[in-house]
Amino acid sequence: MNGVWRPAFLALLTVGVVGIAAWLVFFSPVLGVREIQVDGNAGLSAEQIRRAAEVPAGMPLATVDVAEVEGRIGRIPQVESVTVSRAWPGTLRVEVVERSPVAVVPVGERSALMDRHGMVTEVKDVAPPALPVLRVSRPGPADPATVAALTVLTALPENLARKVAEVLAPSAETVSLRLKDGRAVVWGGGDRPADKARILVTLLKRPADTYDVSSPDVVTVR
Repeated sequence: MNGVWRPAFLALLTVGVVGIAAWLVFFSPVLGVREIQVDGNAGLSAEQIRRAAEVPAGMPLATVDVAEVEGRIGRIPQVESVTVSRAWPGTLRVEVVERSPVAVVPVGERSALMDRHGMVTEVKDVAPPALPVLRVSRPGPADPATVAALTVLTALPENLARKVAEVLAPSAETVSLRLKDGRAVVWGGGDRPADKARILVTLLKRPADTYDVSSPDVVTVR
């Protein structure tokens, strides 16, 4: 091959290689989705998450819109957050964080399980006995009283949270607790939750019917 044709041949060869590579990556099933790997699920089955992803086997991995897949999986009520990523040559990785119920909201004769953000994860005929009952007028993530009550629950140490039977919140500033042994806690608003929880743990060692930590600097026991 003389010197005149060699550069042209090399250029054509380069274009051909690039074209084949592009075809393999973006159009061919050779680098297509062969597995959808699901991590982090406990209550949800991997198959349920794969169905929600709506990614067909063999779809070129490079063309999968991960944001759209995250959106579809995120619509599952039990999913709090989801991250989707590619793992070459043919795996789509899905990492989910499931919502964990922290309270029960009575709905007629049934019970709605609610997570820390005020989202309902599922509705059951029988409430799990370990979860406290949330008493608010308009339960939901946009309701200030609901948000305040759930903030209280998540601020409590785990061993103390297990002792709570009910959380009552007529308003965001008037949260109170009823413990399983019948004792009452006046919590007040959602301010200084860590201080209130720490003080309450100490106060509960003293016998009393009511513990008022609504003002952490001046607590009362009666």
